[in-house]
Amino acid sequence: MQAHELFRYLRMPELGDVRQYVRTLPTNTLMGFGAFAALTTYWYATRPKALKPPCDLAMQSVEVEGGEHARRSSLLNSNELLIYYYDDVRTAYDIFQRGVQVSNNGPCLGVRKPNQPYEWISYKEWVIIEQGCYAYSMVVVPLYDTLGTEAIAYIVNKADLSLVFCDKPDKAKLLLTSVEKGETPILNTIVIMESFGTDLVERGKKCGVEVFSMRELEELGRAHRQKPMPPKPEDLAVICFTSGTTGNPKGAMITHQNIVSNASAFVKTAEKTFMPCSDDVLISFLPLAHMFERIVECVVLCHGARIGFFQGDIRLLMDDLKTLQPTVFPVVPRLLNRMFDKIFGQADTSLKRWMLDFASKRKEAELRSGIVRNNSFWDKVIFRKIQASLGGKVRLMITGAAPVSASVLTFLRAALGCQFYEGYGQTECTAGCSLSLPGDWTAGHVGAPMPCSLIKLVDVQEMNYLAAKGEGEVCVKGPNVFRGYLKDPEKTAEALDKDGWLHTGDIGKWLPNGTLKIIDRKKHIFKLAQGEYIAPEKIENVYLRCEALGQVFVHGESLQAFLVAVVVPDPETLRNWAKKRGFEGSYEELCKNKDVKKHILEDMVRVGKESGLKSFEQVKDIVVHTEMFSIENGLLTPTLKAKRPELRKCFQSQIDELYANAKM
Repeated sequence: MQAHELFRYLRMPELGDVRQYVRTLPTNTLMGFGAFAALTTYWYATRPKALKPPCDLAMQSVEVEGGEHARRSSLLNSNELLIYYYDDVRTAYDIFQRGVQVSNNGPCLGVRKPNQPYEWISYKEWVIIEQGCYAYSMVVVPLYDTLGTEAIAYIVNKADLSLVFCDKPDKAKLLLTSVEKGETPILNTIVIMESFGTDLVERGKKCGVEVFSMRELEELGRAHRQKPMPPKPEDLAVICFTSGTTGNPKGAMITHQNIVSNASAFVKTAEKTFMPCSDDVLISFLPLAHMFERIVECVVLCHGARIGFFQGDIRLLMDDLKTLQPTVFPVVPRLLNRMFDKIFGQADTSLKRWMLDFASKRKEAELRSGIVRNNSFWDKVIFRKIQASLGGKVRLMITGAAPVSASVLTFLRAALGCQFYEGYGQTECTAGCSLSLPGDWTAGHVGAPMPCSLIKLVDVQEMNYLAAKGEGEVCVKGPNVFRGYLKDPEKTAEALDKDGWLHTGDIGKWLPNGTLKIIDRKKHIFKLAQGEYIAPEKIENVYLRCEALGQVFVHGESLQAFLVAVVVPDPETLRNWAKKRGFEGSYEELCKNKDVKKHILEDMVRVGKESGLKSFEQVKDIVVHTEMFSIENGLLTPTLKAKRPELRKCFQSQIDELYANAKM
């Protein structure tokens, strides 16, 4: 088809935006796109109507009386916050019991071995640890195996843990070592799920610790049956030790009411467009000790749905997704960035990139008018493979735990064609306190207060953020706010003020439509030599938009006038990025190349400038490192946050060298 014929197709008035787009292209590019034009016409004529949003999206939160400028969700009819959604669900124990009923004892938990299908156990068969504890009003204390022996010993003592469950014998050996050294005298029972030798039992006897298998414990339970003693809403459910980026872990005390109110608020927010049912399947790959994952699992369990666990290796996650075909997929920004990079990395010709960009713009136009679907022409021709890579049945995704780039989120919302929420919160408010509303599929904010939370902003004068201007530290109040830190009144007083407001340490800004935008971080701020305040995490998130970068650590000191950074190029994108700039070589060779480093720094400064970084917020020099920061090498927490003191210590000599070279 010739170019003049293509334009004839594009004369329809409703194709104005397509027509404008195509006119920017050279004639020779247009020759192959006649079919696109005809099908675009069909697409516009047959597209579905938008679902009605749950409230006026121009005013998603409203100010409550009281003079503190606190805001609540517009989904509420009064200032009374949501504590529960179902009358018969007030505790985590009730959540599971409701799931048993509505699923009719259907499949509950699934696991798989390599290249095998998922195997399922039903709700009534599952008497594993967490629900067993809740049934008898016991408190669960999750332990990350990556915390390290010192932190684990600290938690065992702080929480008075006499009984610990381990999946593998190696973890039991670590615990026994700390008992033998006299570091954890309170620990007297260890239960191991996988098979182990009698040597562990003998070793335990010598230091006064009984070692059981899970099977032995279940047999003891059958022989000494006791009626459940279900908890009350105000009882403690979990003590979640935040892995912390500095110092010892802090034990956040989470009640059953905290959990139920947070899970209920999600259900209330999504009820008009997404209501979980027993046909739903959740893929679980985030840490189970992470409250974000636990709340999503509570929502799923309460509605009788299934949870399929990944094989434990993130490299096999895509294979697990294809096999499990989940409908619910909670994610973190790191995974979204990798998906985005991979999709565009595979669009290796100008034609493929044009089609991908064109199709995503069409789907984004639908999103802006409130339409979410995966059955359009663009889905069938362009996005079907992307959707199939996640199993092809995802109907809800939710991201949280860290900021996500607006361009990445918008593209993936369009490409995946499912309800895709972004939330914000922290362990201290159970998981979430704000969440995007169905119908508002714009990016660049974290939604409105959830129905269980009030949110207010308070002045941070040293950073020039004032509540009167709609900016300040994000503070949260409501039934999802934790009780405080276990046996730590000083840290509790830092987090919770006398009126019960949780001070998050994040800086927020109210947008005109009543949504919250996180714009800065208070906790890790420091001053440079001239007195400028620096929020390194904000700057790191800007630099992560650079195509070549996988990780960034920004560093500054009060005796220095400028910032430096340690950067880890993304192994999946560096070679293509470098090739476009005329550089060849292996990942390691490119990382050592001084000219590549120069180009990376120039790209960072360009992106920083485009994103509005001030000149003193821009880094002046970088170290290019080849090994990703990880939980295993001690540079990330289990929730994938940077351990800043450890990073500083690890790269101190390179940082010193950067500053020394600048003075030469």
